[in-house]
Amino acid sequence: MPNASSWSASSPLLLLWEDSSGTRIFLSLLYAVLAISGTLSNVMVIYLVFSFKKLQTTSNAFIVNGCAADLSVCALWMPQEAVLGLLPPNSSSLRSAEYRLLRGGLLGLGLTVSLASHLLVAFNRYVLITKLPSVYQALYQRKHTGCMIGLSWALALLPVPLLPGLWTLGSAQSDGSSRYTALLLALAVLGQTALLLHCYLGIVRRVRGSAKRVSVLNFHLLHQLPFPAAPPPPRRAQRRLSSVSVLLLCCVFLLGTQPLVWVSLLGFFLRPAPPALQAASWLLLCSLSALNPLLYTWRSEEFRRAARSVLPRGEGPAAA
Repeated sequence: MPNASSWSASSPLLLLWEDSSGTRIFLSLLYAVLAISGTLSNVMVIYLVFSFKKLQTTSNAFIVNGCAADLSVCALWMPQEAVLGLLPPNSSSLRSAEYRLLRGGLLGLGLTVSLASHLLVAFNRYVLITKLPSVYQALYQRKHTGCMIGLSWALALLPVPLLPGLWTLGSAQSDGSSRYTALLLALAVLGQTALLLHCYLGIVRRVRGSAKRVSVLNFHLLHQLPFPAAPPPPRRAQRRLSSVSVLLLCCVFLLGTQPLVWVSLLGFFLRPAPPALQAASWLLLCSLSALNPLLYTWRSEEFRRAARSVLPRGEGPAAA
C-alpha cells in the first residue's frame, strides 16, 4: 500500500486510496448510487416547490436553495468521482492540478451553501415558532429572503480557493496551509452546528412548553416543520411527535457532519487519522447532499400530496 504522502496526492476518491480494485469499484458504485438518488430527490423537491403554490413558503425557499447546492455535489461532483475511481491510479486525469481544483471547487461550493441553507431553515423556523408574527413578517420579506440566499452563495465563493488544501489533509508531509485549512473547516462546521442546535432545541422547548403558543399559530405554517400535519393528533401527542422529529433531524445532521470535524481537529492538534477514517468522515458529509431533501419533506403532508399528484397513479394536479 502506498505511504501517506502518495495516498493523499493522487487519490481519485477524495481522501481514499486502496490498492484493491474491488474496493475502488465498490466506492465508485456507492458514489453512483448517491449521485442518482441525490439528483432525483433534489430535482423532485425543486420541481414540487416551483409547481405548487402551497409549497412556495419562505422556509421552502431556503430548502430549495439547499437542494440547488446539493445538486452541485450529487449531479456534478459525485459522477466524476464514480468514474475516476475506475481509472488506474497513475492516470493523467488524476494528476491534473486544474482538474483537481475544479472538483474541489464544486465540492466546496455545494457543501458550503448546503450547510448555510440548513442554518437558514433552522433560523427561519425558530423565528416562526418563538417570535411574534409581526417580527417574522418584518424579517422575512421577499427582498430580505433573496438577500439571505444570495449571501449564502457569495460567502461560499470565498473559501473555495482553500479547498485544494484539503486534498493533502492526510499527508504526513503536508504543509501548514492545509492543516490550517482543515482547522478552519472544522471550526466553521462546529459554529454552524452550534447555531443550528440552538434554533432547533429552542423550537422543542417552545413547542413542548407552550401549547397555547402553538394553538394560535396558523396551522398550515407548521407544515414547514418535519412532523405530521393532517389529521392533527391530540395536543400532547403533537408536541411529542414534534420534539422527536426535530431531534431526529438534528441527530442525522450531527452524524453526517461531526466525524469530519473531529477527524480534522485530530489531524491538526495530534496526528493525521487513518486514511479509512478520513474517507468515511468525508463520505458521511457528502451523503447528506443526497439525504437533505428527505430530511425536510418526509413528514410534510403537503409535500407528500404534491408528490403523489405528479407520480404515476396520483390524484392529479387539479385534485391536489
